[in-house]
Parts: sequence; structure tokens; C-alpha cells
Amino acid sequence: MTVANFMQHAPHPWFAVENDQLMIGGRSIGDLAAQAGQTPFYVYDRSVMTRKVRELRAALPHAVHVHYAMKANPMPAVVRHMLDLVDGIDVASAGEMQVALDAGAAPAIVSFAGPGKTDMELHRAAVAGITINIESEREIRVLDNFGARNGRRPRVALRVNPDFELKTSGMKMAGGPKQFGIDAERVPDALARIGAAALDFQGFHIFSGSQNLRPDAIVEAQQKSVALAIELARHAPTPVRTLNIGGGFGIPYFPDERPLDLAPIADNLHDLVPQVARALPGAQLVLELGRYLVGESGAYVCRVIDRKVSRGQVFLVCDGGLHHNLAASGNFGQVIRKNYPVLIGNRVQGTERETASVVGPLCTPLDLLADRMNLARAAEGDLVVVLQSGAYGLSASPRAFLSHPPAIELLV
Repeated sequence: MTVANFMQHAPHPWFAVENDQLMIGGRSIGDLAAQAGQTPFYVYDRSVMTRKVRELRAALPHAVHVHYAMKANPMPAVVRHMLDLVDGIDVASAGEMQVALDAGAAPAIVSFAGPGKTDMELHRAAVAGITINIESEREIRVLDNFGARNGRRPRVALRVNPDFELKTSGMKMAGGPKQFGIDAERVPDALARIGAAALDFQGFHIFSGSQNLRPDAIVEAQQKSVALAIELARHAPTPVRTLNIGGGFGIPYFPDERPLDLAPIADNLHDLVPQVARALPGAQLVLELGRYLVGESGAYVCRVIDRKVSRGQVFLVCDGGLHHNLAASGNFGQVIRKNYPVLIGNRVQGTERETASVVGPLCTPLDLLADRMNLARAAEGDLVVVLQSGAYGLSASPRAFLSHPPAIELLV
């Protein structure tokens, strides 16, 4: 059987349960702990990533390209696996760029976004031949000077900060004053500068927000992004070759959330593809997704070190916590803390149930992985599993905080 509903969380259709043990990648959680040789650890199921991409491609028009935003999970083995499934890789630092290239990504399918790129990062990206998403007038100047000095024409796209946002998104990355991209009203002037510079213009990048579970909001943002790109293309120095309209596709983390309905989004894209083909002949329409492709594939596993009762409340004190999984602790974007789906991996249903809180070893009350959840009654040595941990887990956490041992990562 698959993991059913726990404490009102959306059912998790990706992992099975056999003999009351959680199974990931066809392996029991106990066997995976033995393979890891330690707790805490992360485990990612490659078959889940494959199924997510296949389901997405089956729904979307064939003309839509899918890129993996590797900031969601930059584990080299994950990046190598995703390369066989997607059309491109989007990176957010020179370090991520090197991981992508080392994994075998062709420079032509790699793009580099993010504010505050250093001169050295811009130079390295230009030499590598990847597409750099311009986020400021300074980046135009730096790349123009570098190209002129070295006889190169760096490949660039222009990231636009539109005057709209992705409504109800977990993180809004456009609309109003933002550090991301160039304000839409300043784009015509920036395009003129690119045209006069030693730069190879590729197209536009419009990323409005992330972690959205409302298809109507995503549809609206995509429609506005395409309309804006078509309008701005009138000022482009060369024809638009790529139009990256971002992602924003969310996954359910909390009890009141349900999986994203792809059907309205797919219907809208089927309408947008011919519109883009008419207005921007030859342009590739790109979706940039990270969390949606890998988030549900991963689990964070730690071990119960101590079982304590304080004034009637049960605390399962574990060897892992927010230093490895900041997001699950509620300290990565949550305004009001809610529980991720958490279970006792080696006794999913258990013979007894109880209300317990799962905490880590850190000297702060913020180190909380589950607050008063209904769980199988756990003992010292049992394995606590935090699901939905395949994205923004280890790499987005303060791993050096209090100098506890690091977690390791497995891809199965």
C-alpha cells in the first residue's frame, strides 16, 4: 500500500508501506539507514523524479521546453539524473554552473540567473558559453567590456521585473520594487544597450513567483508574461530565441493543501503556444521548474535519541533538526508555522498512536520538526521521516550551526 493520509495531509502517492515500514525506491527505511551508515540522512527516489517529469510532459504541449532549476536540489547525482529528463538546466551561481557542466550539461542548455553576480562569475559564465540572464545595467557593462577585450560575444537573456506578481505564491519574485531583473519600463533602454554591446541576445526571462497551488494564478501570470514579452520584443536587437516564463508550480506541504491541478495550466499553454509562434517565430517557450520536479521525491531521516515527557507533552528528541532541514522547522518562508508530513518510518501505523512533538538536538526552541502530531508511539532508536524534503532541504539549511555532524545524501 502507499502512504495514506496522516493528520489531514494530502496522501503521498509516491512511497509504499510494507510490513509497517516506509519504502523508498523499493527499499525499506531500515535498509536505507544501514546503507547510509548513519543518521541523519536524505534519500531521494529517482523513479519519482522520472514519473513527475513524464506526467508533466504528457500534460503539456510538446513545444513547451522544461528546464530544471537546480537550486531546488543541487546534489550532483540528482542533476545528472535530471539531465536525461529535461531540456535545460537553470543555475543560480558559478558553483551550480560547474556542477551542471561537470554532470555533462551542454553549455547551450544552461542558463544563469540571480542578482549580484560577481565580475568573476560573469566572466566564467561567458567563457563557458552558457546564457546569462541579465539582471542589471551593470551586468550589461561588465559583459560588454569582457567580450570586447576577449573577442567574445557572451550569450545573454534579459530578466524582466514585470509590474505584476504571481498571486498567492509562497515567494513573490516580481511586481513592485525587487532585486530581481530589470523593471519592465526600463527594459527598452536596456535592450538598446545590449544591441550596441558585444553581446549575443537570446530572449527574455520572466519569473513571477514560486510554490503556487492555484492554477488560475499560474495561468494569469503566464498569460501576462507572454503578452509582456511580445510587447518588449518590439525593442529587441534581434529576434527572440527563448522565452522563459518561469515556473511557480507548487507541491502540497501542509494539512490544508492539495496537489496542483495541471489541466487548466496545460489548456492555457495549448492556447499560448500558437500565440508565441505567431508573434515570436522560432522562439522556444520554456518552463523553469525545481521544487515541482524533485520536492516529493525526497525524505529526511533522523533517529530518536531520547524520549521525554514534559508536563504531559511527549518530545521525541532526535539527532537531526533545523540545521539539516530548515524548511521543515518552519523557518524558511513560513509566517505561521505548520507541520510538514512526518511519520515514524519503521512503524508507520504502529500498534499504538500518540500525540508527540519531534525536536532536534540544537539549543533553540526553533529546532522543531513536528509540533504535537499524531504519530505511532516511538521509542529510542526509531526513525523519524520528514516527507516532501526533496527540494530546498540540505542545501538551504544552516549546516554549520552548532557544529553538529553533517547529513549525507542518497539517490536510490
